[in-house]
Amino acid sequence: MSLSIPQILAHQGFAFPRLLAFRILMVLSYQMMMVAIGWHMYELTHDPWSLGLIGLAEVIPYMGSALFAGHAVDHYFSRRGFAVVAAVFLALNAGLLVLIAKQTVPAPAMWIYATVALTGVARALISPSYNTLFALIIPRASIAKASGIGSTMFQMGLIVGPAMGGLLIGFADKSIAYGLSALCALGAAAAASSLKVTEQRSHEPMQVFASIAEGLRFVGRTQIVLSAQLLDMFAVLFGGAVAMLPAFVHDIYQLGPEALGVLRAAPAFGAITTSLWLARHPIHQHSGRWLLLAVAGFGGCMIAFGLCRNYQLAIGILALSGMMDAVSVILRQTILQLATPDHMRGRVSAINGIFIGSSNELGAFESGLTARLMGLVPSVVFGGVMTLAVVGITALKAPKLRDLHLKHLH
Repeated sequence: MSLSIPQILAHQGFAFPRLLAFRILMVLSYQMMMVAIGWHMYELTHDPWSLGLIGLAEVIPYMGSALFAGHAVDHYFSRRGFAVVAAVFLALNAGLLVLIAKQTVPAPAMWIYATVALTGVARALISPSYNTLFALIIPRASIAKASGIGSTMFQMGLIVGPAMGGLLIGFADKSIAYGLSALCALGAAAAASSLKVTEQRSHEPMQVFASIAEGLRFVGRTQIVLSAQLLDMFAVLFGGAVAMLPAFVHDIYQLGPEALGVLRAAPAFGAITTSLWLARHPIHQHSGRWLLLAVAGFGGCMIAFGLCRNYQLAIGILALSGMMDAVSVILRQTILQLATPDHMRGRVSAINGIFIGSSNELGAFESGLTARLMGLVPSVVFGGVMTLAVVGITALKAPKLRDLHLKHLH
């Protein structure tokens, strides 16, 4: 029987609000850091290509460590402990960026790329630890509702984090944004430490490569999981325009970092309203079709944003893209939780992170590359068109996802 939202929040001694505090503080820390890094780098180089390289610098170490992180979360130490380690590592990176912003190091651009690479390693631990803790805390019948609540908190971080980062850069200094990022990460570590959950392992530890291979085989043979991950990966890879926002703000709208913070927050503003609705009204019927329609709507928004020359209208378009993205994210997270066995959640979450998390950084690199080859605006329009093509191919090639009803997975 599905719990009500107040019951979900109070379950197991209010464990879920503690987990949500960990998540939102990590999002705030990461978003403030990345907004500051993007503006900092563009100040140093005035080159969209350098913004694309930020994504590449993060995704390579992320992909190199994610599968091992998933194996470790499934087999060793504690999920709570890994969450704490990820948060402390992120705080140390933010502290290093404070020193770079104070111009205490030579070749600051290279040092920034180095901290971004370390951030990729820290991020590899976040998704496996969060998703396994989520499954330990939330009853199976309430996963769809809880996913909506979790997405709401996540999107709140995506609203507040970029806005705070942009305001701090504009009215104070980059080092202040980096410093607050470090404090948020330390707060996330404290929230994770306060969790009291029972972690039982009913299986013997496997050798690392055999364990990783088992996770890969599960994803490969489970069409609804694989196709949902591939759909979102390619949509973000081609359709994400966030990495190019500093160039749009600086070159097209001719505004300052405050405007960048608002644009970065706009998709999350749209997403949070949708997430709140879906927390109370989960999509159990025709879930696969809604997922495909949402990703197609996201691609259409990217085309409209690329062609837009009005800053206020651009905010509205990005907010609408966030609404589309929220439907996609919540449905995909619910599918992942319901379709994954308990003993494989860390590895499957890590694989999902490679599909989805790395696509943000690869998308940033792709955006920077296509912006250099095609120009800034054509690159964004091209990405939106490719997203629509991906939706069409998925609808044809993945009938189990297209015809999915979430109620059949309970």
